[in-house]
Amino acid sequence: MLRAVARIDAEAIARNCARLKAVARTGLCVVVKADGYGHGALTAARSAQRGGADWLAVATANEAAGLRDGGVDGRILVMGALSEEELPVALDARADVVVWRRALLDRLPDETQVHVKLDTGMGRLGTRDVEEALDVAREAHRRGLLAGAMTHFATSDDDPDFAREQLAAFRPFLDALPDGVIAHAANSAATLAIPESRLDMVRCGVAAYGLDPFQNDPADHGLTPAMTLASYVAEVKPIAPGQSAGYGRRYVADAPTTLATLPIGYADGVRRALTNNAEVLIGGRRRRLVGTVSMDNVTVEGEVERGEEAILIGAQGDERILAEEWASRLGTINYEITCAISARVPRSA
Repeated sequence: MLRAVARIDAEAIARNCARLKAVARTGLCVVVKADGYGHGALTAARSAQRGGADWLAVATANEAAGLRDGGVDGRILVMGALSEEELPVALDARADVVVWRRALLDRLPDETQVHVKLDTGMGRLGTRDVEEALDVAREAHRRGLLAGAMTHFATSDDDPDFAREQLAAFRPFLDALPDGVIAHAANSAATLAIPESRLDMVRCGVAAYGLDPFQNDPADHGLTPAMTLASYVAEVKPIAPGQSAGYGRRYVADAPTTLATLPIGYADGVRRALTNNAEVLIGGRRRRLVGTVSMDNVTVEGEVERGEEAILIGAQGDERILAEEWASRLGTINYEITCAISARVPRSA
């Protein structure tokens, strides 16, 4: 038994990707940035390709290089900004890159494939000037570099009307482009909920890992969570009324009970804000996490045995704890939950 382990169901990722491709009925690009949203980039990439992914997308040049070093073939898109130092790394990885200024385009060798980005409302990368985007696209096409055109939705998970406004702003740009350019805009939420946004290809990240882009239940969309975060009961001891557990005595027993210590903590990704604010599965039952989450340990209430498995995220028996539950308790999103599982926790595929 390991003190902490993130078990990754590679086949769940493949099935989720197959499900998304069936829904989209178009090309599928699976986003494997941030170490595959915490699931392991190589595991995610290979599983996505088994599930029918036509493309993979990352945020950085080094992420693209890591995929190639790991033996991953196929089309890779680097979606993030690239400095002068990073650009050669992306090109050596045979990755497509995103451009929106002539200055970057003019630095690219003739074998590069580019995707021109129009900012229709995200307000980050890309140009908001349609004429500038068209100028870049036309020059890229003249040089034989133009592969795609893209935008990025800001609110498809909670305000589809604004996403549709973005799509409407994107269409005149697309209409002015030559045939054969791959148009892509939809993320996971748009793929599932805004059919007209699917265009030539969708870019799915969070849903590929069995996480719900709407922060509810992934089963609602036929998706299966791919990560189980597990630990074990390292110690069990009785606690009397008035005795406490953890830094700051944020839990003081008001009746005789039993506490179990799990050797996993915030250095592993169990956020300190879950102090007295989470549950753990042991023996197929929910057990209340009590006391301050420390760097390497948490404590839970319950009559359990040393050596029993503890599930912090995942299923055990008929019970399950979703990343979405943690996100709700923490006032954040499920993306952050899995990405925050630290490198100290081994991934077991």
